[in-house]
Amino acid sequence: MTRQFWQARTALVRVGCLAVTILMAAAGAWHADGADPTKPLRRRASAPTSWDRAASSTFFDDAFVKLDGERPSFAAAADAGRTTDASAAPATPTAGGFAWSKLVSEETLTDEIKDQRAVVAAAAAKPTDFKGGGYEQAREAFSAIALCFAVIADYDQGIRWKKDAAFARDLFARVGFNCKAGTDQSFKESQARLDDLAALLDGNAPAGRPDRDEDFLWSQVAGRPSLMNRLETAEATLAAGLGSRGEFDRSRERLVRDAELVAVIGEAIHRPDFEDHDDETYRGHATGMRDAAVRLRDACSRKDYDAARRAADEIKKSCDDCHGDYRG
Repeated sequence: MTRQFWQARTALVRVGCLAVTILMAAAGAWHADGADPTKPLRRRASAPTSWDRAASSTFFDDAFVKLDGERPSFAAAADAGRTTDASAAPATPTAGGFAWSKLVSEETLTDEIKDQRAVVAAAAAKPTDFKGGGYEQAREAFSAIALCFAVIADYDQGIRWKKDAAFARDLFARVGFNCKAGTDQSFKESQARLDDLAALLDGNAPAGRPDRDEDFLWSQVAGRPSLMNRLETAEATLAAGLGSRGEFDRSRERLVRDAELVAVIGEAIHRPDFEDHDDETYRGHATGMRDAAVRLRDACSRKDYDAARRAADEIKKSCDDCHGDYRG
C-alpha cells in the first residue's frame, strides 16, 4: 500500500478517536447534570493543545472563510427558550390571531378606564342616587371598563394590567350585567368594584375573584345595548370635534381616543359568539365602522381635517345603515 494511503488511514483513525473523546466528554457533562447519581462522575477530557500535520490537514484553519451565509443567532435561540412576564410580551399576534394594537393604544384604554371609573363613582355615590337612575349610568360605564380589560387581556403587546386583565374583565362584566336594576345588592357590588379599580390604578391586584367555569365569550363582556350607548357618546364627541377646523385642531387628542374606541366596539360586536356575527350584512356594517374609525384616527394624526370629516361620515353611515337593517 502507498504511503499516502497509510497517512490518510492514520488521519481517519485520529479523527475517530477525537470524536470518541468528544462524545465521552459530553456524556460526562450530561452525567454531571444528574443523569444517574448511583455511578461515579467522570472528569471532562481536556481539549487537545496541538495537532500533527496529518490531522491538521483534515480541518479548515478558519471555517468562516469557507462557509457562506448568515451565522446562526444563538442568543435568539436561548431567548426563545426563556419564559417571560406577560406584561412584557412581544408585539406578536395573540392566540386569536388579532393585533389589537392596530386599533387602540394603551393610553386610550387606560384613559377610558379612568374616566369611566369617575362616572361610576358619581353614579354610585349614594344608595339613593344609584337607585334613582345612577345604576343605568353605572351599567354603561362598567360595560365600557369590562370591554377595555377584555382587549387588554387579549392585547398583542406588553401593556399595563395585562396580568390581572382577565380577572378584571370578568368582574366588571358581571357587575355591568347586575346593574340592570338599582338594588342594594348591585349598589354593594358597584362599591366593591370601585375598590378593585382603585387597587388596579395603584398597581395592585383586584381583591375580587370571578367564579367563571366556562370558556370566555366576547358577548359576555357587555350587552350590545350598553356598547351602543357608548358608541353614541363617542359619535357625539366626534361630531362636536369636527364641527370646524379650529375645533378639530383643539380636539384632536380626544378625537383620536374616541375613534379608537369606536374601532374597538366595531371589532368586538362581530366576534363569533355575538348575535348576528355570521350575518354577512351585519359583519359588513361592523367592519366598515371599525375601518372608518381607524382612518379617522390616522387622519387626526396627520392633522388632515378633510379626511377626518370623510371618515366620520363613513362611521355615521355604517351605523345608520345597520340600524335601518336590524331595528325592524
